[in-house]
Order: sequence, then structure tokens, then C-alpha cells
Amino acid sequence: MKNKFSKTIQVSILSVYLIFLAGAIVRMTGSGMGCPDWPKCFGYYIPPTSEEQITWKPNTLYEQGFIIIKENALFVAENDLKTGTLFNTKNWSEYTKHNYNTFNKYHTWTEYINRLVSVLAGFIFLFLIYGAFKQRKTDRRIPLLAFGAFFLMLFEAWLGKTVVDTNLTPAIITVHMVVGLIIIALLLGLKFIVSDNKNTFIFNSLFNKLLIISIIFSLTQVVMGTQVRQFIDEQVKLYGFENKNHSLMNPSFKFYFHRSFTIAIVLVNFGMLYLNQLKNLGYKLINWIVFFIFLEAITGILMYYAEIPMGTQAIHLLAGAILFGLQFYLWLQSRKVVST
Repeated sequence: MKNKFSKTIQVSILSVYLIFLAGAIVRMTGSGMGCPDWPKCFGYYIPPTSEEQITWKPNTLYEQGFIIIKENALFVAENDLKTGTLFNTKNWSEYTKHNYNTFNKYHTWTEYINRLVSVLAGFIFLFLIYGAFKQRKTDRRIPLLAFGAFFLMLFEAWLGKTVVDTNLTPAIITVHMVVGLIIIALLLGLKFIVSDNKNTFIFNSLFNKLLIISIIFSLTQVVMGTQVRQFIDEQVKLYGFENKNHSLMNPSFKFYFHRSFTIAIVLVNFGMLYLNQLKNLGYKLINWIVFFIFLEAITGILMYYAEIPMGTQAIHLLAGAILFGLQFYLWLQSRKVVST
């Protein structure tokens, strides 16, 4: 039973990282407003595949909440209705949440798949809390961590709606990212509790201090990265998604801080790698941490000097989330050594 629950935790962690990846692809492709409403998409549970499906037509049935395009504007059906030969403004309210008034099937379905991934993760989390409840007598921390992760997932769903309603407000997107990392931390804590963690590591005070610094640095870098992304989003609004060469034109101090701060992160983590090998501490995760730092640096360089090649944004964001998870789990391992 415990082994089965451990696999459920692993699947839950994977599902959250899939959400990170799907969200990164949405931002990478500029599909954040592919669906102007939430949780439906243009009023449909399964979104349209062509503009013709949402173009106003005479003598046609429409359900309340359906969104149509007419004369380059979006309108929402006030009630269930059947149109006549002429467009009756009394039956429709103009969509005014933001100035979104276009339809792109690729953007729409990219955003819709992102939502489906989140829904799938929600069902996985239901199995997680069911398994955690059955394990409550084994360790009281298990249901607490599982229910905490589940409620934060619900909070993330609400944030997702808020992101759409506020036309991709950067501050909310930042919170969205940070809460996702907290969920990862809770799930990894859960995994650590139910795993057979044999103490094969050697305690080193300097290594532990560097590890805590590295986690703080990574969180700082993630927050600064979302701020840089905010600047890029503003540039995209000004110059258009197709003009990627303007995305980092005249960047702010936050960009230079984000870029230069990578040096500090590299030094701290390479210091951990050196200590681990020199003292033979036994922390194998540090090798993976260094790999993902390298991946982060390479994708960051490509985004700046190669005008954000397709895929680099998604890899950069996902690698950052995985890096935090590895560092946090390494901290759990080192903490176990200290407490024994």
C-alpha cells in the first residue's frame, strides 16, 4: 500500500511539472488569451476550431455565455436565444474585460490543452489525498502535506481564472509561479517521508550552508525571471509577437541583475559540487543540479543573443522549476543527516 502511495506522489509531482511545461508553452507562443473566458473557451467546453464557428449568424441557436465575433468585436450572449435576420444588441453584451477581439485556433487550442493538463492534475490530486488519508496513522504529516498541496492546487486554479480575467497581469503570473514551486516542495516533502531514506550521506556544515544559500538564490532568480518576462510581455504588446528582435530592446536593471546573478548561483553550486567530491559526502543530486544550472544558462544565453529561439523559453522555465525541486530534495536529505 505504501509503495502504491509513493507512486501516486511521483505521478502528482510529474503532473505539476507538466503544468509548468504547458504554461511555459502558452507564454512562449503568446497563447495566454487564446481563450478569453474561463473555465469555458468562447463559451464552449470544447473550443471552436475555426472563426466561422463563433461568427454571428442569423437564425441560429446560441446558449447563454457563448461568445461571438461580429464586426471585429466580441459579444457575449446574455441568455439562451435564437437569432433573427438582424443582429439584436439587446440579446448581447459587448466583451469588455480587455481588448481581446481576435480568434487564432492555434492559440486557442494551446491554451485549452494547458487547461486540460491542469484538470488532469486535479484528478490525480484527488487520488493523492485519498491515499494520504489512508496513511494518516502512519505519519500525521502525510495528510497535512497532501491536503496542503491540494488546496494550493485549488488556489492555483483560481489564480488561473484571475490571470485570464485581468488580461495576464504580470504580478499574478509571478504569484502563480511561486505557488507552483510551493506545491512542488510539499509533494517532495511527502515523497521524502514515505521513501526509504537510508542515511548514506556525510554531514558537512559548509555544504549545508551553501545549500540553503543556493535555494534562496534560486527562488530569487525565479522571481526576477518573472519580472524580466513581464518586460518582454510589455514589449510584445508594443511591437507584436512576431517582432522578437524587440523583446529585449533597452532592458531594465532587473534584466541585468537576473543575468549577472547567474554567476553567483554558479559559484555557490559549483562550490557544493567541489565539497561533495572533495569530502566524499555522497550527494548524487548535486550532479543533476549542476546540469540544470548549465541548461538554464545556455537557454538564457540563446534567448538574449539569438532572439528567443522557439522552445528556449519553455526549457528555461521548466529547468528552473526542476532545479528548485532538486535543491529542495537535497536539503531534505542533508537535513536528515543533521537530525540523526
